[in-house]
Amino acid sequence: MAMEEISRDPRLTLAAVLVHPTPFGSRRASFGFSTVSRLERRMLARSPRFQPRAFDLRKLRHDPMPLDRETGHIDPEAARRLIEETGADLVLRTTPEGLPNLALTALPHGEWAFNFSDEWGANADWYGYAPAMRQEPTTPLALYVRHEGEEPRCIVSTAFNTKFSGARNNAYIKERAAALFLRELRRVADQVEAPTAPADLASAAAPPPTAALPRYAATLARHLGSRARKAVLERMGRDPAMWTLYLGQGAIDTFDPQQARQVPPTPTATETSIKADPFLFEHDGACYLFYETYSHGDTRAHIAVGRLDADGLTPLGEALRCPYHLSYPFVFRDGQDIFMMPETHAARRIEIWRCTDFPHKWELYATALEGQSAADSVLVRLQEKWWLFTNLSTFHAYEDHCCELHVFQVDGPRLGRLVPHRRNPVVMGSLFARNAGRIFDIGGRIYRPSQQNSHGIYGYGLNIMEIEQLDLLTYRERCVRTILPDFQPELLGCHHFDAAGGRFVLDARLSL
Repeated sequence: MAMEEISRDPRLTLAAVLVHPTPFGSRRASFGFSTVSRLERRMLARSPRFQPRAFDLRKLRHDPMPLDRETGHIDPEAARRLIEETGADLVLRTTPEGLPNLALTALPHGEWAFNFSDEWGANADWYGYAPAMRQEPTTPLALYVRHEGEEPRCIVSTAFNTKFSGARNNAYIKERAAALFLRELRRVADQVEAPTAPADLASAAAPPPTAALPRYAATLARHLGSRARKAVLERMGRDPAMWTLYLGQGAIDTFDPQQARQVPPTPTATETSIKADPFLFEHDGACYLFYETYSHGDTRAHIAVGRLDADGLTPLGEALRCPYHLSYPFVFRDGQDIFMMPETHAARRIEIWRCTDFPHKWELYATALEGQSAADSVLVRLQEKWWLFTNLSTFHAYEDHCCELHVFQVDGPRLGRLVPHRRNPVVMGSLFARNAGRIFDIGGRIYRPSQQNSHGIYGYGLNIMEIEQLDLLTYRERCVRTILPDFQPELLGCHHFDAAGGRFVLDARLSL
């Protein structure tokens, strides 16, 4: 995927593929782990073959790294001359063994490598297994650089929600790494310095010992059984993860989730008890609540609406239904018009609907990003400029909307002109990237709710991010608060926030 995008970008050139004669050195995993990981990869992490369209790898220059016959290692001087001949500015190392120190003098931007490049050997790839076997909340991904005579230095680091399977964890994060690598390549091509001080590099993990495999296999079997049960329930039109809503008094910079009261998850004659992705909207002196829900026996969600009063939520029925799944009903006003931008990634585009008879009648007003997989999109107007924040999934085998935040400057709800941010995706990783509600301007301070996806749970926690700088060249934000699912007993997660008129609402996943 990365090579395909590099070949399309006029700022970048694929110079050559350098083939290391001894790429793994003496690194090997045990026979037991090698066998288990190979079987697991075939069962749980098999990816379709990527078919490039913009380039032919066979036509790309391939050069074996020259060996010193006396030492059996790469000849440093010959390697330096070869790199100079290719005209390369940097090398991406994909194997544990890299270039000799002298050869790095020919690379202005050094030798780059991901941390997963250090965690495989001649007979197995063990990156991602240690976090999965220890059931760690997240799995780290780091891109680092090595220059001649210097210690390796981290360029950028992030983390991803750990998968239940080590093989799946490995394949999923490596696919995400392509987008991170491309973003950093383009940053260097634009002569822009890395915006943040990265973390220290962690030591490479050793291959799992054979003694740890029986326990891991038992844990994996339990997870597979649980996933099979969930799949059966979903085919029956029942979602085993029940979401419900909590209401309270406060704004994004003052709310206390412990003071919120639950909206009883009682199903109506037409709706199930599942309510998620709530948005508040004030209209004609009343406060309305739009949310995702399901009809009984339906496997595709629709948007429902209710009115908030002293007694709680009064359901008013359907607001919008389509022949594809709908969620995240971001409702907003522009002038005299009321719009809704629901999540429509199943339709492979962004849609904006305009209200013709509040709150039940809507007409399709605009579409954008045709053919792309976008989720949880919001529009915001800041200093007379409109911005679209959306979670695109740039994927080949593993569609996921939790790890990439993309920003576009747009012309308003018409979405007729989209200018992508130069540093897209501006946020990467499952801890902060995914939107979790509308963006707020509170006295000039800009807040973006975001999801914290970790502990193997979608929607585990909620962050409040403060956007410190936003223009087409720069994006910077910081986390000012994190809400974990401990504000009420027996919660598994909370992943959405909205506020209006002194009230706030968030959703929570019940452990039922």
